[in-house]
Amino acid sequence: MKMRIVDLFAGCGGLSLGFQKTGFDIVAAFEFWEVAANCYEQNFKHPVFRTDLSNTEEAIEIIREYSPDVIIGGPPCQDFSFAGKRVEAGRASLTGSYAEIVTSIRPQYFVMENVDRARNSKAYAFARDKFKDAGYGLTEVVLDASKCGTPQKRKRFFCIGALGKDDGFADNIIANRIAAEPMTMRDYFGDELGFECYYRHPRNYSRRAVFSIDEPAPTMRGVNRPVPKGYPGHPNDACPLNGNVRALTTEERAWIQTFPKGFVWQGSKTDVEQMIGNAVPVNLAAFVATCLLEVIKEDCNNV
Repeated sequence: MKMRIVDLFAGCGGLSLGFQKTGFDIVAAFEFWEVAANCYEQNFKHPVFRTDLSNTEEAIEIIREYSPDVIIGGPPCQDFSFAGKRVEAGRASLTGSYAEIVTSIRPQYFVMENVDRARNSKAYAFARDKFKDAGYGLTEVVLDASKCGTPQKRKRFFCIGALGKDDGFADNIIANRIAAEPMTMRDYFGDELGFECYYRHPRNYSRRAVFSIDEPAPTMRGVNRPVPKGYPGHPNDACPLNGNVRALTTEERAWIQTFPKGFVWQGSKTDVEQMIGNAVPVNLAAFVATCLLEVIKEDCNNV
């Protein structure tokens, strides 16, 4: 029997797709941003609810009908990830909403994803207390996507919960699956992309902007800027900026996020770039799903 999953704050579906690939049954998703919900709908057969999850009572009422064994989701992380900003604002409270929904529904397992900095936030401290009070054991880990089947240096925090288990219950399973070396773009694509170096606009010119396919890509952000006329170059650039070095296309960025080539993108170019940058890489989601599946199998064998 497949484990039934509800995905909260589903975005365009990176987390859902990774869990689905691993054999879980996604039965419903929740995404309040209409553009992302429409895109999600193009790629999955189950319903997508445009419910504001800060209205926890309404969400809980809908989710109960689906009797999920697992709840997954990544509450919006803008408040934790914006460069230079450390003040938690309104969206961070959605982490608390996620915890309230999980602890009211009480699925056997849950997975919450966020930027690595979120682990030290007040919002997460609140959520963590809710999970512990509800009887969940927690595995808390920061994963580098480049060591989890994704050609991208992207660190994300995962809190995996299981009712009645000790904290750290999945630590060994995760540690045994993490790759020894980061995955480069060439490891993943071979020579398929047709270039050796590419441009990724830096947050400021004290950072390099030209990267090689013989290293993991930097984190895909929600914007994708072309090479500006004023870029001065950087001593750590992978190669000199010349006429052959260009920014990645929208499609290439989606592939680096390990979305399949057949994934249907819907919305304006700006919206699609934002969805790609916000998404959990599909292969990172599949890595976490595979680890959770191993936990579930162990639990079934011990019954």
